[in-house]
Amino acid sequence: MLSPSSLFRKRFRMCVTVPPPADITAAEQKSLPEVLGSHQVRVQVKACGLSPLDLKLLDDVGIQRDLIPVGREVAGVVLQVGPKVSFFQPEDEVVGILPLDSPCSGLCDVIDIDEHYLVQKPEKLSSVCVAAALRDGLCAYTALHTHARMAAGHTLLVMDGASSFGLMCIQLACYHGVKVLTTSHSPQKHTFLEQLRPSVGVQDPLVARVIKAYNGSSDLLPQVLEETGGLGVDIAIDSGVRLQEVEESEETKLFPHKHDIISVLGVGGHWVTSHQDLQVNLILKVKVNLVSLPVLTAVLSPFCVFVLLQLDPPDCRLLHLKSASVSFLNPEVWTASSAQQGRYLHILKDIVEKMSAGVLRPQPEEAVPLYEATVAMETVQRHQKKKAVVQL
Repeated sequence: MLSPSSLFRKRFRMCVTVPPPADITAAEQKSLPEVLGSHQVRVQVKACGLSPLDLKLLDDVGIQRDLIPVGREVAGVVLQVGPKVSFFQPEDEVVGILPLDSPCSGLCDVIDIDEHYLVQKPEKLSSVCVAAALRDGLCAYTALHTHARMAAGHTLLVMDGASSFGLMCIQLACYHGVKVLTTSHSPQKHTFLEQLRPSVGVQDPLVARVIKAYNGSSDLLPQVLEETGGLGVDIAIDSGVRLQEVEESEETKLFPHKHDIISVLGVGGHWVTSHQDLQVNLILKVKVNLVSLPVLTAVLSPFCVFVLLQLDPPDCRLLHLKSASVSFLNPEVWTASSAQQGRYLHILKDIVEKMSAGVLRPQPEEAVPLYEATVAMETVQRHQKKKAVVQL
């Protein structure tokens, strides 16, 4: 019997096995219908982005498959359109994100997709660049516009601003007249953030203050209050939170405590988090005194406990006193529901247009060839790398 980990690895290899045997390739090509659906578009994929799969989310929405498609952020060229397609025609360059229940993977040479998941790709924007950055751009828009209702004059705190997602948040916020503070996780990232300048317009620094989060520094709250005149920030976007009660990895030590994030919020502030239910699963490989952990929910073994990060009553009280709110960032809702399809397409279109104009400049991502897609996806899924992009 295969172990769960080996089954997991096998699943990925089956999803992204490259290069496939000739007979399998032929079967896949034949499986595409000769006649497209009314609003379907047939696209030849030029590049696709690899991002971690949320298997629990797939289970929650009732998607249960032996093979899960990967590489859902795609860029390519339209080959054929359905009879009722109004947005595209053959030879158009397009970009989009495949829905959760898509039968196709972005690693396929040719895919069929509904026209309402695609937008036109500007000619000067490379397929590799847009496939690598599209999800980060969507997350930044969702966090700042949909959740936080960003407006000119607001103050924003971005945790780990040098990350691909953090950089998108910084550039988008500055474009809309928001004052930005951020944290850095290394001396190199600190220098990078201090030297950030817009590619168009006045060449003022994009970040008002860069706060060190490395070398055991814990100056987040006093520096934010100093920069905001004691008022706090209007918006805080995290890249991770940590507990004081447990032993921490070196990476976790760079994250702020949840109480610090709430403390830096001003009156009516918004905290946008990507953590599900505000909980982080932490596995401790040391023997723990069970009585000393009030947030302990289950014991897996004498040397391994499962701890939930949750908002304590004092934190809830502080949120109440500030009339502040917590929002959960889940960009998958855009393709999981058609309730706001028009807004979603507008966001995608705005992202690619701002990237083409140089307003949004994502971090360069080196493309990997198709035959390395399996290794790249496993690396991303194990969180050894945040994302990857494959050039077909």
